[in-house]
Amino acid sequence: MEQSAVLLWAVIWLIAWGTLGGIVTPRIYARKDLDISQAGLGGAVIGAALGPVGLIPLWWKTPILRTRMLVFSGIMILGILVAGFAISDPNNLCVVNGGFVVSQLTNGIVIGIIYGLMALGLTLIFSILGVVSFAHGEFYMVGGMVVYYLGATPFFKAFTQSTEALAENTGGVLGFVNYLVPPLLLLLAACVVTFVIGVLFERIFLRVMNSGDVERPGEYAILVTFGLAFFLQYLTQALVGANPVKSQRFFDFPRVELPADSGAILTMTPGNLNLFGLISIPNPRFTAALLAILMLGALMWFLYRTWLGKALRAVSQDRQAAAVTGINPDSMNTLAFGMGAMLAGLSGASLVQVFSWLPQVGIPAAARSFVIIVLGGMGSLPGAFLGGLIVGLVEAAGTGCIPDTTRAAAYIPAYGMIILTLVLLLKPTGLFGREL
Repeated sequence: MEQSAVLLWAVIWLIAWGTLGGIVTPRIYARKDLDISQAGLGGAVIGAALGPVGLIPLWWKTPILRTRMLVFSGIMILGILVAGFAISDPNNLCVVNGGFVVSQLTNGIVIGIIYGLMALGLTLIFSILGVVSFAHGEFYMVGGMVVYYLGATPFFKAFTQSTEALAENTGGVLGFVNYLVPPLLLLLAACVVTFVIGVLFERIFLRVMNSGDVERPGEYAILVTFGLAFFLQYLTQALVGANPVKSQRFFDFPRVELPADSGAILTMTPGNLNLFGLISIPNPRFTAALLAILMLGALMWFLYRTWLGKALRAVSQDRQAAAVTGINPDSMNTLAFGMGAMLAGLSGASLVQVFSWLPQVGIPAAARSFVIIVLGGMGSLPGAFLGGLIVGLVEAAGTGCIPDTTRAAAYIPAYGMIILTLVLLLKPTGLFGREL
């Protein structure tokens, strides 16, 4: 067998035995009146990992399919793919350069955290309103546009220069705080604009879904959110044009080297952070990921520690019971849609310093968000965040291990579609398919 064909045969093995296990296992479990909720997924992953060695005992004994069995089989599948790839392309950077692999995985985690923030808003909207917003990508785009064009105004440039001068004169913690004021104001502006648009849209177009005036509320929500997406996209294009723009990074890192000798563990330059000489994280991505983590913590605190957050969770579980206790479900719908739009806008505001921005940038972002919430489980906030990490890691691994950078960039949307297809086939409820 030629080396280049090893990966192909490994994939054929996984698909063939995985398909057989996924089809036959639920039927065997059903014939014995056993729980079949995990049978399809369990049969598929065990079959793909072990082939007949795993499937024959599974069909004969029909044990309870526990999580550790599925995790172990998943690790074996990953090992088969990695081994097949290493044998097929032994000179690939992902095979011969461990530092490159670590750097790619780190970048995948960083961008995955940002993807998770982007999908949190869509998950929040679905869990409360029960609809999928097809305008989510456009809120993401609007957030980035607000940051770029507000930051480019002469007034804001003058304000930034004055705060930077004040920061240099002040020094210390107070100087650092002054240094952060302009980017924080830009992010706040993006949050306010997208929140207001989301609230107004929900009050005008979506509230009628709960009044009985709309015969098919599900189809109506799809149509009006599609309409909002087209409106925001083409209005933005009419106002600012279709040329790509990109914001400067919000602030520079200080120059740091720890310890201050050869072999430094941590090295920081204005535009980059380096750990152990292996992991390199650009300033804009690190900033965006840190912001995403802070927002996730703030959102979880809001949902579980405040009255409004508990009211949102109550409405997501049972609207009628929540109304009996004095909660207004319509007001919670408005708040949820506004917050979902705000989270999308904030993710766009943090990424406009990373990617080139144009009115159509929300289309692939929305597609990623749909993949992530299906992967994590519709209505699950932790699932959305974990789904974002998985998608980020898969994209980083895929783009880093393909030598042709042009092809690697073109394949990025395909990775999400592959993940979506596998999830829908093996576990349609997602990783955490439960209500918020």
